[in-house]
This record gives sequence, structure tokens and C-alpha cells, in this order.
Amino acid sequence: MTWIITQRPWTDPVGEALRVAQKAELDLRYGTDDHEPGTPPTAENIDLFLVAVDEATGQPLGCAALRRLDPVTVEVKRMYVVPESRGSGVATDLLRGLEDAAQERGWTTIRLETGTAQPDAMRFYEREGYREIPLFGAYVGSDNSVCYERVLPDGAPGPQPTTRLRSRGSRPLHPPALA
Repeated sequence: MTWIITQRPWTDPVGEALRVAQKAELDLRYGTDDHEPGTPPTAENIDLFLVAVDEATGQPLGCAALRRLDPVTVEVKRMYVVPESRGSGVATDLLRGLEDAAQERGWTTIRLETGTAQPDAMRFYEREGYREIPLFGAYVGSDNSVCYERVLPDGAPGPQPTTRLRSRGSRPLHPPALA
């Protein structure tokens, strides 16, 4: 399978469908629809939104967004890959796309919140170089939250996956800033 990652508006219908699927999955995992502390992301507060689709079929595979917290810090929001595409490398490519876009914009610190019912997400972020940090912002005091951070190296790209800025099959991805 090969995929293409492009920057899209938050209101993109494909991205909206992926976010609805993510919410349904998390509602099941947590047994409630009240599992996100803080302000939900919106078109007004998301600075970058990426969507991955299967190159051959156009089928949506995943999404990820960045929301600025301060002049140099951003937060990952709505990182999601459809269950049948997990383990394929889509999540890693989405995360690298976010990191590359952050560096291009001068943002040096990436934070995120995931939940205690998402051990797969915790393993993924730790494997990708994120370290657990104390709860921050709206997550302080949350029993369901686990927070992570990665400080991006100055002027250097993040850890190199085997297909950095490439889809499976070695076809170039559309760089987020150019898509």
C-alpha cells in the first residue's frame, strides 16, 4: 500500500470523517463521550491539519493536527489512523510530517496528550522519541491523561523513519507546506 499525505483545511470532509471515527473509537475505549479535558480543536485554533489517503483508492487512512500553545510550542491533536492501517507506517509518516512542519515554522517543542486507555498510543509516542512529562494546561488533574513532549533539534529533522517523506513504494509524499 502507498499513501499520500497532504495538508487540508480542518473543515475537509475526509478529515471530518476520520475525526468522527476517532471519537467513536475513544468513546468505546473509555465507556463515555466525556474523555477529553480542555478546549476541543476547531478550525479557528488548529494551525495545521494533515490527512493521509491510499494513493490507489483514495481511501482515508489517517489524520493529525497541530495547535499552537505559545510562540514555540505546539500540541498534537486528532492523531488517528484507521484500525486496518495501523502498523503500516502511516502514523509515523503523519507524525514526521507534523514535526517537519513545526520546524519549518520555527516551533521547537511538540507536546501531546493521550489517555490511559490508549497503551498503543503511549508505546508509539515513546518509540518515536517523545518523553512523558507532567500533565500540562487543561490536562492537569485529569485521571485519564498522559502527556508527552519532544523538543525538536535545532535545524535538524527528527528521527529518520525508513521512509521519511516517502510513501510505501518509494513515491514522494506531498510536503505539508506545499500541498
